[in-house]
Amino acid sequence: MPTYADRVAPFGTTIFSEINTLAQQHNALNLSQGRPDFDGPKVMLEAAMDAIRTGIGNQYPPGVGIPEFKQAVAKHAQDHYGLPIDWETGVIASAGASEGIYSAVLGVVNPGDEVILIEPYFDIYLPAVEWAGAKPVFVPMRPPEWRFDEAELRAAFNDKTRAIIINTPHNPTGRVFDQEELALIAELCQKYDAIVIADEVYEHLTYGDAKHVPISTLPGMFERTLTVSSAAKTFSVTGWKVGWVMGHPDLVTGAWRIRQNISFAVNHPGQWGVVKALELGQSYYDDYQAMYTRKRQMLSDALINAGFKISEPEGAFYIMADFSDLFDGDDVAFTKHLITEAGVACIPPSAFFCPEHQSIAHNHVRFTYCKRDEILEEAMHKLAKLG
Repeated sequence: MPTYADRVAPFGTTIFSEINTLAQQHNALNLSQGRPDFDGPKVMLEAAMDAIRTGIGNQYPPGVGIPEFKQAVAKHAQDHYGLPIDWETGVIASAGASEGIYSAVLGVVNPGDEVILIEPYFDIYLPAVEWAGAKPVFVPMRPPEWRFDEAELRAAFNDKTRAIIINTPHNPTGRVFDQEELALIAELCQKYDAIVIADEVYEHLTYGDAKHVPISTLPGMFERTLTVSSAAKTFSVTGWKVGWVMGHPDLVTGAWRIRQNISFAVNHPGQWGVVKALELGQSYYDDYQAMYTRKRQMLSDALINAGFKISEPEGAFYIMADFSDLFDGDDVAFTKHLITEAGVACIPPSAFFCPEHQSIAHNHVRFTYCKRDEILEEAMHKLAKLG
């Protein structure tokens, strides 16, 4: 009997689907998936609804994105980072950042190339690289600082290196790559004529002294960087799946030629909503950071009081927590234990490492705090039973 293609055989159900299902079965508080349980700015929601009510957003939009959306993305990049994005040829809409990453990889990577993945990596990166016919090369970050080793990164680059995928602010560790790290990546990419695919979906969520610096702003890097972002995390609309890919037109063209043959068009009313969201001033981002700073503290306190050791995040909305003082098994076993015994769901990060490096995170789990305060407070009480 016919069955599925060999290319999908190594990739089963994602860890997020598995944990979400288990959490539902046990009615657990879900601190696993980065899915806010509150709405984004009202002006954005109203603009999307207006696009539906008036009919302007109910049919196919241009495949690359409506002009207003592309202009808003380019202006946002100019206003925040001084990036010279050509809105007509340097921006395309994507069905969320995931499709943007997939399109970027398949649009610039050739069979036989090598692509560097910094571990722990977001789970979609690996299948995208392998389906492009490329070889993944893994460079791990290690706890408790969650930094990569310079010598290991240098050793990963060679004449076959086509690209490196970086994610900063980083999911799941909460690291924000500093200038020294970015400069090293830029140096190696220029030396080996490699491309950066930069996943910057948490670009506006940093804490304290940590600042997000797009690698495309470094000297010599604009023309060799494809930047992917989305409205999902910044504006709390993960269900809209509205993202974008931007950069030099020569690279964006590659991504566009892939994604026009995947979904062709992107959520039309959602694009109108994101136009309004991207017009919001600095006060929105200040309030956004303040809200998540408070939520980060709530979950950090709960985890520490429960007996976890944590690496305090510099960005994004996740905490990597070391449970070794609480449980003897690995991260998968602990995750199942926490769901069934404490009623709280988290993510085992070994899924974001190659098999050779999974032991690095064997005693860690990832929690998210993109939840309403009452949910975080309830989680605090449940976690306290572990101590």
